[in-house]
Amino acid sequence: MATLGPAVSSLRASLALLDSSISILDEGVSDFPRLRRVLQTQQHFELVPETTLKAAQQSLADEISPAIEQLLSTAESHLNQLARKEQSLKARHELLEGRLGSQKSSEVGQLSRYRRPSGAGRASGLPDAKALQMKRLQQKKDQLQFAIERLELQGKQKERELRKSMAFVKAED
Repeated sequence: MATLGPAVSSLRASLALLDSSISILDEGVSDFPRLRRVLQTQQHFELVPETTLKAAQQSLADEISPAIEQLLSTAESHLNQLARKEQSLKARHELLEGRLGSQKSSEVGQLSRYRRPSGAGRASGLPDAKALQMKRLQQKKDQLQFAIERLELQGKQKERELRKSMAFVKAED
């Protein structure tokens, strides 16, 4: 049995080494499920074929084009209305300006004839009312002119957007 002593001790050392190997392997393998989940690749974005994308863009352009054309025609009709309104206001302004000028000359003639203090007070009150009315008309004219300019700019902006979108659609064809 003396000859078996070193073999037994060698076997025990091998068993101890095997136990330590098993414990090391257990520590390394215990984290595998987590590592598998971490290393697993996930597809976050779905890739779409280019033909499908172009078809969707074309259908969107076909859907939007009539609405844009309608909006442009509506804006254009509003611009035409505002232009007509501006012309009528200009004509009215000129008419009122002409009346005011003729009225001032007649008032000056009447004042020089009568030279009454009470008449002078009434005559000075009348041009103030006319001046106030002219000022209001001028403000209204300025407001309308500003609205026309704003609508023209909006119309141009819509036209540019339409051209861009149409150029984008044509470029893809």
